[in-house]
Amino acid sequence: MVKEQFLRTSLLLGEEGIKRLQQASVMVVGVGAVGGYVVEALARAGVGHLILVDFDAFDESNINRQILALHSTVGRKKVVVAKERILDINPDCVVETKEMFVNTETLPELLKNKVDFVVDAIDSLNPKCCLIEALWQQKIPFISSMGAALKTDTSCIKFGHLSQTKNCSLSKFVRRRLKKRKVEISEIDCVYSDEQINLPQTALLETNDEGEDMASDGRKRHILGSLPTITAIFGLTIANQVIKKISQKNEQEK
Repeated sequence: MVKEQFLRTSLLLGEEGIKRLQQASVMVVGVGAVGGYVVEALARAGVGHLILVDFDAFDESNINRQILALHSTVGRKKVVVAKERILDINPDCVVETKEMFVNTETLPELLKNKVDFVVDAIDSLNPKCCLIEALWQQKIPFISSMGAALKTDTSCIKFGHLSQTKNCSLSKFVRRRLKKRKVEISEIDCVYSDEQINLPQTALLETNDEGEDMASDGRKRHILGSLPTITAIFGLTIANQVIKKISQKNEQEK
């Protein structure tokens, strides 16, 4: 019998669909702006096992767009906060946390975990490409998030293949690197926006000489303007695809 908190979901997906979600294991890599909304929706849908991967802690600048970022969570590790919220939503969920940075050295250990699906919500180019390449090579089902920053038009957000993306700088660089690595980009599922941006120069802030905003590898990076609405829709679109693919898995294989 379906628990009351999942009743409305079961009305759409059926009891078998709920069971598949409860038996599924999903890894979310990056629990920030996009990944936080992915985790929120998967927990509410009843996914039974979630593996959260992120090395970072919340800071005040995250509050404008990250569902888990609050004044009360500033300074706390993202995976720790996410686990607490998931268990408050669904105490039966098994939650694993991995405070780690994704790169070629850590990927083999990370992908030892047997999972039904992986969500790539990484915003750094090198780790993102390494993860996508490894998942594609190992034939692990996954969806990747492309660039949500600098976008304002919700109607331009789409789900499709990486080969279909346009007007997205992150997608362009990812495609270029993956092609060099012989990855078939037409087989990579992703959420992206094809909005042609025409924003003021203030939408992009250069890091200062003291390097107060640094990438994890120590290099300076740009700070890009972003809206909470866009990152939320990216994350919820990804979660929706994962929920449908897992809950309908047996039907799709017939």
